[in-house]
Amino acid sequence: MKAPITRRRFVKRAATATALAAAFGAPAILRSQSPSERIVIGVMGLGRGLDHVRSSLTLKNLEVGYVCDVDDSRLARGVKTTSEKQEKTPKAVKDVRQVLEDKDIDALFIAAPNHWHAPATILACSAGKHVYVEKPASHNPWEAEMMVQAARKNNRKVQMGNQRRSWPAIIEAMEKLRSGAIGRVTSARGWYNNQRGSIGRGKPAPIPEGLDYSAWQGPAPERPYVDNLVHYNWHWRWHWGGGELANNGPHALDLIRWGLGVEYPQKVTCNGGRYHFDDDQQTPDTILATYDFGTSVGIWDSSSCHPRSNEKLPFVAFYGEGGSLVNFGTDYVIYDIKGKEVARQNGPGGEAIHIQNFLDAIRNGTKLNAEIEDGQKSVMLCHLGNIAYRTGRTIHFNPKDRRIKEDAEAELLWKRDYRPGWEPKV
Repeated sequence: MKAPITRRRFVKRAATATALAAAFGAPAILRSQSPSERIVIGVMGLGRGLDHVRSSLTLKNLEVGYVCDVDDSRLARGVKTTSEKQEKTPKAVKDVRQVLEDKDIDALFIAAPNHWHAPATILACSAGKHVYVEKPASHNPWEAEMMVQAARKNNRKVQMGNQRRSWPAIIEAMEKLRSGAIGRVTSARGWYNNQRGSIGRGKPAPIPEGLDYSAWQGPAPERPYVDNLVHYNWHWRWHWGGGELANNGPHALDLIRWGLGVEYPQKVTCNGGRYHFDDDQQTPDTILATYDFGTSVGIWDSSSCHPRSNEKLPFVAFYGEGGSLVNFGTDYVIYDIKGKEVARQNGPGGEAIHIQNFLDAIRNGTKLNAEIEDGQKSVMLCHLGNIAYRTGRTIHFNPKDRRIKEDAEAELLWKRDYRPGWEPKV
């Protein structure tokens, strides 16, 4: 029997391959094909990842070479979905390292749970692959820094799944803010509302047939299997997820940071709690997070278990000295200071346009719309908000050295523990 590939052996092998590629010229995709030819991808995580498959295969000169998931039923669905949209049947594997070992794979799409985002990105960059990774892309602030380092060291294109960065009307809205359409912008507010139910109390249970629970845990320290964890409710447990702030917060907070023209906050607060259900969820269902940037403030208001349907809230609103700009979906509307509508624009959205930007960056060096360093500046707001919530106090942050100020308890949440042999290395 072939010996299993440890993470250490894999990284060493990948580093050797990367060094050889560098010694003999350009990356494989540019050596073997012209820039306009086919890009072959692997897709990891076939829940959200099926959307990646569907969107990618609407684009020209792209092939899904692998689908990867720890669950046999999801793997089968991934093969079926892909085969319905391309002639060649993709290879189906449970271990992402098998994808990364294949020299014909140009890029890895990552839609696995949050605790896998950064480790898989770092492994992929080390193996010479470009990466399209879903939000939040990191489980903690330390991982955010490490994955940027991995992209830089290996000269890889890493796009974060902030799809709004590629939507034409949203880009235009940001340009309007820059040009002074509502005067000096002093604040912004984002909302997320839903009607999520209880996840109940999980019970120890046999691991379902077809699920590789060890592979699902991957880099996270091992925990016993319970029957209300996989495939979605990990979001509400700190060990694997970051609650709604890390789940839907990245989209709104990215727009807020973009529209305000800021990078890192000086002070962060996050208040709220679990008010709706007495169950296994550790993360709050109702929060108000505030970010003081010195010259402006950003706010994120989330109600996961009450939809607030009667309020007709926008996704994000910007407030300036001369009026306001609001966004509901793929649109924007500008109002003057008295509330009169003065401009309105809509445009295309969806994921394919963001993936196309990623492919263009690989083929011809087009600038990424959500390059990982910029994306992780927005996700840092999510991490700092969660740290503020978990410590129960205001977090003071130094934007220059990008560190929490004089708070030992908060600093303990900067990084997590890892399963032996799985701590990311760059």
